[in-house]
Parts: sequence; structure tokens; C-alpha cells
Amino acid sequence: MKTSWRSASLVAGAVAVLALTTACGQESGTASSQNVGATAAAGAGTVAGTGDYGSVGAGGAGTGGTAGSAAPSAPASVPAAEGVGAGKLSVSTNAELGQVLTDGNGMTLYRFDQDTAEPPKSNCDGDCATAWPPVPADDASAGEGVDKSELGEVTRADGTKQLTIGGWPAYRYAKDANAGDVNGQGVGGKWYALAPDGKKAKVSDLPGLSTRKDPNLGEIVVDKNGMTVYRFVKDKAWPKPVSACTGACLEKWPVVAPVEVNDTKDVQKKGLMSFTRPDNNVKQMTVNCSPIYTFSGDKAPGDINGQGVGGTWYAVAPDGKLVGAPKQ
Repeated sequence: MKTSWRSASLVAGAVAVLALTTACGQESGTASSQNVGATAAAGAGTVAGTGDYGSVGAGGAGTGGTAGSAAPSAPASVPAAEGVGAGKLSVSTNAELGQVLTDGNGMTLYRFDQDTAEPPKSNCDGDCATAWPPVPADDASAGEGVDKSELGEVTRADGTKQLTIGGWPAYRYAKDANAGDVNGQGVGGKWYALAPDGKKAKVSDLPGLSTRKDPNLGEIVVDKNGMTVYRFVKDKAWPKPVSACTGACLEKWPVVAPVEVNDTKDVQKKGLMSFTRPDNNVKQMTVNCSPIYTFSGDKAPGDINGQGVGGTWYAVAPDGKLVGAPKQ
């Protein structure tokens, strides 16, 4: 799919490349012995569930876990519960899923593939409704970014009224403990976070390199999969890119493959280039001429588990600088 950030002309891209290849050395480091750092705690675990609806026991579930949370953490008393009203619905942006519908407490709302929207009908009762509490319709209202015409209700088998979005019955997930959690995403291959129009929330089409606003770190660079990009302080940028991460280090910190200049968005073009690593002849991307990597301990878009590992690994700002590194 062609998008605006890919519409730059080939001529412009060629001019940019010419300028980039002479722009290295804006920020240099000292290459020395490696400090790979211990692998930080990864994101949520794998799907843990029973049948199509998942169990309510301990442990993570879903694909994104809490690492891709789009909203600040809420108190532990907020988790999904039967009978809790929807309140004013709103839209949050999840690094992995894009726009996601949330209730008045910021908890993610879901839909079930075995339900129907035309006509609206819930097929989740009993144990299923314990794992996936239906959202009551009585106090639901449309907040910013939510079209009130998409809100409706359906009468469940027990006579209660359940909120519908675009005709689809809405649920919370019992394993979502905090606002912004998306642990229910993909459970059983039939449960998905709701988009504001009732459709399934889905991954946005990202360029090769772009940025996202992290609630803790601010604006940082991410790759085409939405994964956080990092720099190693012991690498060099001048007079040419040199990586001090080799061997076992690369198992924990995979290199970012080359990206075309016109396949980037909101990342500084100066010093945006690739180089060939002498240790394995693999091409690696740079931002402001500094080699960039992802972290094997990051399991989902939005994770920043690599930040500060070993005191030598840090997320990357749009201009290529280290984010959160101590000043030297």
C-alpha cells in the first residue's frame, strides 16, 4: 500500500543520499570491550488460555502483553470485572494495534469472532463470560474520537443489556490488570481489541524507520515492526560507522537492516545511511551515522526492555542521539 511517507520522488531521495554520506561524525563514541548486559525482563508471556476464551488463572496472555500499553497504568482495583459500567468511551493509540477503544477507566474493550453484529448477538456465556466480562450498556457514552452512532446494545440470554460497538458485543478481559493492557489480543485466535468503529484493531502500516512517543522516554525511533531501536555507546560514528557489538552480542542485539531514505518518517535524514560490517559482511543501518539495533528482550512493539542495559544501551532520538544516557 502506498502511503504519504513513501511518495517522495526518487530524485529527492538521491540528493538526500549524497548529503548523508558526507555527514558522519556528528556524535562519536569509543570502541572498546563489549558490555552486552544481562537480558532485561521481557514483555508478557505467551497466550495462556483454555478453548476459545482463555482461562482466568495467573500468567500473561495475548500477543502484546502490557508492554505495548497505550495509556498510563491504572490502580489494581480497576481490572475488568462483571457489572462494571463502561462510562465515557475513548480512543487510545497502541504501538502495536493503532487505535483501540477503551472504557472510562482506560481498559481495553474486545470483540469475539463467534458473536454476530448483524443482528447483534453474544455467544459468550458461563465460563466464557467470567474470562471475558460483558460490558454493560446502561451508562456508556461516547467520548473524544468515538462516534456515538456506533454505540448500541444487545439483550443477553440472562436478560442484561450489553454494549455493542458497530453491532459487535463488547467485552473486557479478566487478565487485563491496568489501563492500556492488551493481553486479550488474539486469544484463541478469536478475541481481538475493538477499533472505534467496531472493527478489529490492527497493526498500522509503518515505514522502515519512524518514531513514536513513549510515555517514559519521549520521541524515539522504531523499526518497520514498531520495535524500539537502540544504540551502543561503545560504537563509533566517525570517521565512519564502526560497531563494537560482535559475536554473542549480536544474538541479544540484532542489527537493523538497511532502509531506504524515502522509507523513513520523522527521522533526521542527515547521517541516515547503511554500512557493511567487517566481522560478518552484513549491512547495518545507522541514524546520524551511529549503528542501530533492536533488543531480543523486547517481545512486542512498545517494549523498552533494552533501555539502559549494562549502562551502555539506549533508545535513539529522531536526531540519532542517545535517549536517557548520562551526560559525559
